[in-house]
Amino acid sequence: MHEPEESALQARTKPLNQSLAKARALISLTKPLQTLLLLVTGICAYTLSRPGQVLGYELLGGGIALAGSIGGCTALNMVLDRDIDAKMSRTVRRPLPDGRLAVRTATVFGLLLAGSGLILAWLLSPLFGAVVTAGLVIDLVVYTAWLKRRTPLSILWGGISGGMPALAGRALATGRLDVVGVLLAAGVLLWIPAHILTLSTHYAQEYKKAQVPVWPNVFGLTATRRLVAGASILNTVALGAAGWLLHIHPFALWTMTLQGVILSGIAIVALLRPSKKLNWYLFKAASLYMLGAFICLTVGTVI
Repeated sequence: MHEPEESALQARTKPLNQSLAKARALISLTKPLQTLLLLVTGICAYTLSRPGQVLGYELLGGGIALAGSIGGCTALNMVLDRDIDAKMSRTVRRPLPDGRLAVRTATVFGLLLAGSGLILAWLLSPLFGAVVTAGLVIDLVVYTAWLKRRTPLSILWGGISGGMPALAGRALATGRLDVVGVLLAAGVLLWIPAHILTLSTHYAQEYKKAQVPVWPNVFGLTATRRLVAGASILNTVALGAAGWLLHIHPFALWTMTLQGVILSGIAIVALLRPSKKLNWYLFKAASLYMLGAFICLTVGTVI
C-alpha cells in the first residue's frame, strides 16, 4: 500500500541528495581542515598586527580572499595530482580518483574559487593581492606542477607557499613587508617538515609506488628525522622572535615557547628512539602546535 508513496518520495528527494553529495565532494577538494589551519594563520597575523584597531571589512574580506585562494589552489592541486591519488590507498577515495566528480567540474570549481579570492585580495590591497598571488603560483605551479614529481626538495617551495597566508595577513594590516611578517611566514615554513615529512614517512611505501620522490625514500629515515627535529627547533625560535618583537604578554610568549619545546622534544625523541607510533603522534601534534602558537601570538597582543 505504501510502496508507491515511498517510491514517489525517493524520486523527489533523489535530486536533492545528489546535489548534497556533489557539494560535499566539492568541499572535500579544498581539504577543509588544512585550508582552515592556513586561514587561521592569516587571520591571526592580521589581528595581532592591529591590536584593538581591527577593521571589520578588512578582516572579513581578507579572510574570504584567503579562504578562496587557498581552497581553490588546493582543489586545482587535486586535479593535477589525481593520477597520484589513484595509486595510494590513503587518497584513492578522494572525489576525482573514485569518480564522484568529473575533472572538468573540479577544474572549474577550483578556478572560480581561486580566481574570486585573488580578485578580492587585489581589491583590498595590491600588496596583499601580490602576496596571495605569489603563494598560489608557488604552490600550484612551482611545487605541484613542476617539482613534486621530480625532487623531494619540493617541500621547500611547498613550505614557502604555506607561509604566505601569514605574510599576507601581516601585509594587509600594516601595508608593508617587515621582519615580523617574514618571521611568521618562516615559522610556518619550518613547521612544514613536522607536518609533511612525518606523513611521508608513514606512507613512504605508497609514495614509492606512486613514484613521488619524498624525503624518507630518497635521503633515508634518519636524515628525515634530523630535518624534522632541526626545523622544529628553528620554528620555535622564529615564532618566539616574532612574539618578542611584537611585545606580546610574557605569559603568552612563554606558553607558545613551551609548546614549541614540547613539539621539538617529541621530534628529538623520535630521532633517537624512532617508532611508527611516535612518528604518527608527532604528525598529529604538529597541527595542534601551529594552531596554538598563532592563538598565543594573537591573544598576547591584546592582553
